[in-house]
Amino acid sequence: MTSPLHYRSATELLKALSDGSVTSTDLTKALLQRISEHNPQVNAIVAMDEAKALTKAAEADAARAQGKTLGPLHGLPLTLKDTWEVVGMTCTAGAPALKDHRPEKHADVVKRLEDAGAIVLGKTNVPLYATDIQSYNKLFGMTRNPFNPAHTPGGSSGGAAAALASGMTPLEVGSDLAGSIRIPAHFCGIFGHKPSRKLVSLRGHIPGPPGTESQPDLAEGGPMARTAEDLTLLLEVIGGPAEREANSWKLAMAPARIDSLEQARVGLWLSDPLCPVDQELTDGYRNLAQEIENRGALVSDARHDLLNLAHILPAYFNLLGSLLSTSLTPSQRRQMKWIARLEKWLHLFGPVTAYVGEYGRGVNQPIYQWMSWSETREKMRAQITELFEEFDVLLTPITPTAAIPHDHSNPVFKRTITVADKPRAYMDQFCWIAMATLLGLPATSVPIGRTKNGLPYNIQVIGAPGMDLTTIKFGELLEKLGLAGFQAPEGY
Repeated sequence: MTSPLHYRSATELLKALSDGSVTSTDLTKALLQRISEHNPQVNAIVAMDEAKALTKAAEADAARAQGKTLGPLHGLPLTLKDTWEVVGMTCTAGAPALKDHRPEKHADVVKRLEDAGAIVLGKTNVPLYATDIQSYNKLFGMTRNPFNPAHTPGGSSGGAAAALASGMTPLEVGSDLAGSIRIPAHFCGIFGHKPSRKLVSLRGHIPGPPGTESQPDLAEGGPMARTAEDLTLLLEVIGGPAEREANSWKLAMAPARIDSLEQARVGLWLSDPLCPVDQELTDGYRNLAQEIENRGALVSDARHDLLNLAHILPAYFNLLGSLLSTSLTPSQRRQMKWIARLEKWLHLFGPVTAYVGEYGRGVNQPIYQWMSWSETREKMRAQITELFEEFDVLLTPITPTAAIPHDHSNPVFKRTITVADKPRAYMDQFCWIAMATLLGLPATSVPIGRTKNGLPYNIQVIGAPGMDLTTIKFGELLEKLGLAGFQAPEGY
């Protein structure tokens, strides 16, 4: 049975566009109708240019009729997270201060998409300056999870994930500093990929401020889709050097190490005392591991000094604090200094994420201390290669739970989540994504199950530096065997 047009994969849609069974104009109209029907309740799409999209679609159809090929995404409409600058559309990053910001130049990613023939249909919602694990702001309000509107789709690429899950776009480009691709994919049951370090240019991404030319530490842009195959398709389009580096290097990703599960060497790191995971998810991960092993993969619990959150979190939170300090006011920096000083006693006021005091120290530290932490990180990055001599991929949780209920209370550090019926600190949701971010490793978020309450959940597939196609391929193999894959929410 053929999927409805709005739920076909990008690969399928591009084939249909190529063979003429669907026109770009018809597809664009179908997605606009889909947005009209479902966006009011989901609130994923926050800006659109329907007239321009339809004009571009007609131009794509005319070019195809003349035998011209615009690129690998010829005539494919899609949405983009509202952190990427697109000429002719506002780019707000969810901030009232940027409500009228209309960039004069495409982000590098957007130029690559348009050069490949894609059509930007609209922009998707994010939290204020993309700095929360939920997607809401004063400009556009709150985005809801299509699987349960009482729960968040995640953040900061929450609008992107919700739009994909509800069939309003075939592809999205997210960005990930603290799990902002992997967590929304996990909460919405789609595929997402955080690439290896500096594989995708962030010029034209907010934050930093409009006009920023430097590539921020720890942050990466990456593809989001409803199939693993579409992740590869999109990554090969958006990956590559920034504009002024194009004479220095070209994208040449290493091929996948595996072609079948029988070839795969799979390491498991599914628990850590510093960040417990709901038993329901852990059971799902163990069941998946058993299924993989039954199909011929070599599966074992991984052992390595760095597979320990006590080793990962101090460096991660320190460097994260240093990066985000640039956007803090002096009074906010002073607050972080007190959090660092009072770290030993913070547990008296409620649950505390391990080593969160290091975030406060990172906010206020001088450059020579940052350099020391950065060198520690690089030594760890070199050390982790030993693990991937033994394993092709490492499987881990993404967050301790499935999608959390909406919670916009302030201050953020007083928020809690519930894990195994006990309160845990809100920032525990950043623990399991930390290693891949800190060490610049590729990490693919792969949907593998549903909770008893019907919420989807994903597993994180981590690989060696530069082995992006291996982690994505592993997700694709799971998908083809029916062990993973997107399932539409009820009513969509």
